[in-house]
Amino acid sequence: MTSLLPSAGIYAALADQVVAWLAPRFDEMEALLKRLVNMESSSFDKAGTDKVGEVIADLLAADGIAVTRIPKAGFGDVFRAEVPGRSGGPHALLLGHRDTVFATGTVAKRGYSRQGDMAYGPGVCDMKAGLVTNIFTLRAIKAAGGLAFPVVALFTGDEEIGSGTGRPEIEKAAAGARAVFNSEPGRVSGNVVTGRKGGASFAIHVTGKAAHSGVNHKDGASAIEALARKIVKLHALTDYDAGITTNVGVIKGGNTHNTVAPWAEAELDLRFVTLEQHARLEAEIAAIVRAEEVPGTAATLTPKSVFLPLEAEHSAALFPLYQAAAAKVGFSVGGEFTGGCADSGFTASLGVPTLCGLGPIGGKAHTDEEFCRLDSLVPRTQALAATLCALA
Repeated sequence: MTSLLPSAGIYAALADQVVAWLAPRFDEMEALLKRLVNMESSSFDKAGTDKVGEVIADLLAADGIAVTRIPKAGFGDVFRAEVPGRSGGPHALLLGHRDTVFATGTVAKRGYSRQGDMAYGPGVCDMKAGLVTNIFTLRAIKAAGGLAFPVVALFTGDEEIGSGTGRPEIEKAAAGARAVFNSEPGRVSGNVVTGRKGGASFAIHVTGKAAHSGVNHKDGASAIEALARKIVKLHALTDYDAGITTNVGVIKGGNTHNTVAPWAEAELDLRFVTLEQHARLEAEIAAIVRAEEVPGTAATLTPKSVFLPLEAEHSAALFPLYQAAAAKVGFSVGGEFTGGCADSGFTASLGVPTLCGLGPIGGKAHTDEEFCRLDSLVPRTQALAATLCALA
């Protein structure tokens, strides 16, 4: 694996240079954050999400940073930016998603607002602020004349709904990379993310046979009963000590109270910590769904989305570099494990050193109270840029 030890000489000087370049940029960064937050970019709003990408591309192009647009059908296109290296070698990769969970029209009701050092608005921390961090990191490195190696950034458009179109581009861009940095929100504690759970969601559909519940009950086959029995077995897979949870969060079924239910449906959420758990649990879930719980019923399992885990071993080499860079900027930082999923799991699961939660500090994501601490905007960006400079 490529060395991740700090370099001396030119890299220390470059770190000083990018940190100094970023120091007076708060007003520019906040203005861009406000602009991006006030742009509708629901995962299902391709036009809005693409408009955010076009704004990012124009900003970077103004600094001479090349941006390639990769078309995607149905969801936001992927925008790939690159600051070339002075010599070559494996690149570093920055990740960020432009989409939010908020339906189109939310911005019109409650756009960007500020109270002191706190900014509010849809997607303000998850992850419009992280986009600002990545944009200004690229600009700082470009202003410093680039690093020895290329720095690539992907701005994707469908992370909040599973990265169905973004994942192939992420995995392609991560191939051969020396390191990956994902600017998802910094934790409320101020920590970065050194480990994440993986997650998967499934649709379960059960068919049975209708019958009158009073006249000929025994001729029916209840899809609801079959589903209920499966749910008990699925929930029994939860193992808190191992970090595994299963949750059937939505159920539907049946026609009337006096009809044996000919159909039933459910949505299952699975969370896990390791790739080994993922493979084993998917097989166990499939077996539970496949089994005939009630004679005359049958069930199908349809995967809907999957996020792979960021196992702590894959962040171990990068985290000390980030801590040193943060100290250089003037703040201390710890590492934190979270049950939430992110694109960083895809790159870590390829074996590429990956660190996450590097964006400005924020919290209450996906709610009307979502916030970003503006006093973290510049220092978190400085720390990311300085970490890149420390890569050998």
